[in-house]
Amino acid sequence: MSQELSQRQKEHYDNILDEYDIHYYDSVSAAYRNRFIFDKLFKDLDMNDKRIADLASGSGHNSIAILQRYPKAAPFGMDISEQACVQYKKNVGRDSFCADLTDPAADLPEPADIAIIIGGIHHCVSDLDGTFKNLSRILKPGGHLLMIEPNANFILNTVRMFWYKKSKYFDDQTEAPLVHSEIHKIAAENFEVKSCEFLGGASYFLTLNSLITRTPLWMKKAIYYTLLIPEILWNMLPFSPLHPYFAAHWVKKS
Repeated sequence: MSQELSQRQKEHYDNILDEYDIHYYDSVSAAYRNRFIFDKLFKDLDMNDKRIADLASGSGHNSIAILQRYPKAAPFGMDISEQACVQYKKNVGRDSFCADLTDPAADLPEPADIAIIIGGIHHCVSDLDGTFKNLSRILKPGGHLLMIEPNANFILNTVRMFWYKKSKYFDDQTEAPLVHSEIHKIAAENFEVKSCEFLGGASYFLTLNSLITRTPLWMKKAIYYTLLIPEILWNMLPFSPLHPYFAAHWVKKS
């Protein structure tokens, strides 16, 4: 990512950080993430006594969720936004590093056992090759990379791209949905795929992404529980274009 685009990305996130936290980390969004994201990403993993890189960490709420599940985990944050890093240290009480994942000269922390990135790689589309090289640097050999990213093969992706251009909460110059198979081709030298699931239904948009869909906060709890069973059933459908995001578990090659 050029210095200009890096600055653009940083300023964009700084501008929406407060609203982002209100909508994405309220109790209803936390319930969605725990059931439909963390239960998928963390299965078969014990993070206790592991060094965890929380990438594109924002204010640290994902690290807090990790510590609730794995109290002996050792997470640290990393984000392009200095404001987010300050909030991370305040909320989590752990180290946070300000760095641009697309920068080949980025000063990265000591390698981790596990890296988690929730909706962060699609902000790095200006240099995905450089991003995955940095992700490899962040992990020890045999380390686990866990990601949640928007699925570019989603049947309504044309609508989503129009939305990217019109909504102030997106920046279409620095972010775009991803095709899982294509990004793995870029990263195949360093990573192998352990699993990839395509997920998400109406609740993904109306509860987790209430900031984007403008769902009133007071309505979210009722919507979440009304759509809970339909969301579970929709996630069972195997046709990837029906789902707006994917949950992938990669392993760094030894």
